[in-house]
Order: sequence, then C-alpha cells, then structure tokens
Amino acid sequence: MVDLVYRNIMTDLKRRIENNEFDNKRLPDERSLSESYGVSRSSVKRALNVLANQGIIFKKRGSGTFINPLYQKNKSIFQYEGSNLGITDSFKSDGQIPQIKLLDFKVVPATAELQTDLFLKPGDFVYQVKRLRTFDDHPFMIEQGYIPIKVAPELTQEVVVGSIFNYFEDTAGKSVTKSFMSIKAEPSNEEDRELLGLKENEPVGMMEGIFFLDDGTPVEVSNMRLHYKYLNYNTFVNLDGEI
Repeated sequence: MVDLVYRNIMTDLKRRIENNEFDNKRLPDERSLSESYGVSRSSVKRALNVLANQGIIFKKRGSGTFINPLYQKNKSIFQYEGSNLGITDSFKSDGQIPQIKLLDFKVVPATAELQTDLFLKPGDFVYQVKRLRTFDDHPFMIEQGYIPIKVAPELTQEVVVGSIFNYFEDTAGKSVTKSFMSIKAEPSNEEDRELLGLKENEPVGMMEGIFFLDDGTPVEVSNMRLHYKYLNYNTFVNLDGEI
C-alpha cells in the first residue's frame, strides 16, 4: 500500500487554512511543518505541491508559501481531495458529492483510434466503462471511458463504481496528473435527454480527453456528456514551469 501520509497533512492544512490559523496568509516553511507533523520533509513537500497544483496555495520565490486569496473568496471551485486529476471532482456543488451509477462495463478490442490515443498495438483490448454521474438523484454527466487492460489487468466492477484514478494511486503508487482536453457543446441526442433529463431543444456539454499517469503512460480516453447547467469546469494554469 502506498504511503499516503501526505493526504493527512493536506487535509489538516486545509482545515487550518479555513480556520484562519496562519498569520499574514503565510504557511510555515517545510522544515517547521515536518517537525510539527512528525513526518519527513518529502511528505510535507508532496502535500504542498498538491495544494499548489489545486491553486489553494502558491509559492513566492524567496518569500515563502502563501494562501491563494481566491480560495478564501470561492472555496466551491477548490474542492478536490487527493493528487489525481479527477475531472468530476471539479463539479462538486453546495457540499454534494457526485455518485456513480454503472451503465456498462465490458472488454472490447481497441479501435484504430484508441490504438493511436493509448499507444496500443493491433489486437490489444480495453475496458469500456460507461457511467452516469449524479448529485444525489440529479444526473449531470454520462461518462464513457476506455482503459487499456495492460495498464489495469485486475480492474473490477467494484473499482469502476468508485474513483478509478484513486485506484491507480492506491494499488500502483501512480497518479493521473496530465490530460489533453477539449470542451464544446452540441444538440442533445435521445440518450442525453433520457439520462440527463434534457428537453429536445436543450444542448449538452461535451468534454473529451486523454489522461496520463505521472510516468507519461496514457491511461484513459474519456468522453463526457454533461447537462448544460453543470458545464462550469474550473482549472488552474501554471506557466512558470515550477511547482
């Protein structure tokens, strides 16, 4: 089992941030945090890196680590827990956590397009996973993903009704940290209207992407169709090449 001490540090730091426990919005340095939590500096560094990736904190060279003032203003767009790039974690709303209904789970041959996207060979197979995401009883996303069997040979139905990305981290110690995404809208089809409760004249949002593990391995091609009311995806951009 992967050492997930850093998750506990992240959770506690977020609690302390929300309780305004840090003067001048500045966090203690890594050494001080390491001593206060009784853990290695590497665990502290990983926790801080994830919080920085989420946009909750930022590092100012020569000055220290500070709380992002936007986090104080709008916590609803900073809800993700963990180090994986989980798309639906960005759609938490008013404290509601997305639930999953499994629509389909089977093994299929990789198409030529999937072979290209996932670096597969002719004859390779993928899991086809189709899920309906809901807030309580309110559906908001139809998600269909394709995962190479060779990347997750022991993937089960029990796993795919939860977080597949966290499964990779917990079992293999690898996080999903990069993606190429496209976002657009188009007229809803019959399945969209049936599963998402859309009317015939209402559009559907579309998110299509390829997700990569931290070692560069492409792990999933995903096609997501969203109720247009939930097409409010938030992300952070870091252009300085430093975390």
